[in-house]
Amino acid sequence: MSDQLDFETYLVITPNKFGIYLIDTKNLKYLYNQEQKIYSDGVNPDLSNLNKFLDKHIFIIEKLINQFVKNIFLIIDSSKINNINISLKKKNYDKSLNKKNLENTIKEIKDLFVENYQDQQIMHILIKGILVDGTYHLSYVNDLNADDICIEVQFKSIKNKFISKVNNILEKYQVKIIKCLDKNYIETFLKGDDLSLIQMAFKIKSGHNHNEVTLVPKRTKNYGFFEKFFQLFS
Repeated sequence: MSDQLDFETYLVITPNKFGIYLIDTKNLKYLYNQEQKIYSDGVNPDLSNLNKFLDKHIFIIEKLINQFVKNIFLIIDSSKINNINISLKKKNYDKSLNKKNLENTIKEIKDLFVENYQDQQIMHILIKGILVDGTYHLSYVNDLNADDICIEVQFKSIKNKFISKVNNILEKYQVKIIKCLDKNYIETFLKGDDLSLIQMAFKIKSGHNHNEVTLVPKRTKNYGFFEKFFQLFS
């Protein structure tokens, strides 16, 4: 298991428990799976014992994979996760709803979010609907004729302060959060599938929801517009 691409580590934080999981990404099987109940107000996670929890398990995982854990996917269950909808209506001078003008419009909406919610970290960007010349579409339809387009996007986000607290704890182990995910969104979207939470999370972050926009770092090489939906540069 020396190939780092063959496994991923997930940390789950809920008001009632911590969980840490190592999965084989090729077979979606657990290589390590540990949970601990915690006491809190039942609404928001209490991070006071997270350091002790990680002390017990990070080094075990590193022995299993024979290398340091550098990145971790964080799954959060908290009432402080926000669902913020932003719509943008604009003239479409290209006269067709193509990949380029859709991408540019969503970038504009993302910029609006960043400008107005500077204390928030984006977890998910979801396309809720596209209005093309008065006709409503739940998802992207390629090359429609369009004089006017209106796109509604939902941002699932959480305060930077919370993520900073978790990052400060993880710094002790030289581990960084690579992506934050909303536990309720994951479970709701794949409701009825015979999958565990971590298996569901892997599918979601891999593009299972075609209406979710995936942010990738600027240093990453440019992907094609479509992989599952498309890659949008942050």
